[in-house]
Amino acid sequence: MSSLTRRALFAASLAVPMVAAGTAQADSAGEIQDNVTFAESTLYQTIPSSKELAAKARGVLIMPDVVKGGFIVGGSYGEGALKVGGAIDSYYSVAAASIGYQIGVQKTSHALFFMTQSALDNFKNASGWELGADAEFTVPGDGASVNLDTTSLESPVILVIFAQDGLLVGASLEGAKYTQISR
Repeated sequence: MSSLTRRALFAASLAVPMVAAGTAQADSAGEIQDNVTFAESTLYQTIPSSKELAAKARGVLIMPDVVKGGFIVGGSYGEGALKVGGAIDSYYSVAAASIGYQIGVQKTSHALFFMTQSALDNFKNASGWELGADAEFTVPGDGASVNLDTTSLESPVILVIFAQDGLLVGASLEGAKYTQISR
């Protein structure tokens, strides 16, 4: 492979995640609120049992429109809101970078259900909370329903991924970092 081809491949691998990340950033609190409201409605329509899960949770972080992209080097970014008691408590961003086998662009939404007060407090008090490092979490199995059995309800954090659009091979939410933002 020539030096020019390698440089072009490297530039393309950096450009995809940067373009994807730039399209996910919201401009204002109002825009984030609108996106969260739409995503929450979509979640409850596509996975009806998630509404019952939200009623049992101490807080729910809704992350609409998380855009991931990559070609060897990948990245993702999105903004959302933490809802406590049904009202927006604060705004958060999620970002991740990765290297390895991955190719494509994907937009997803996800929700983190904080099932215990200590899990919610740890999330809110962290300067940067990392999925997989700072919490145990459960990902419900079939995607069409959230199984509310005693095992999943004992997990401090339950992750539900929904509204997937696009295809990204080889990426996950492991290592995603959530940070409180001001809007």
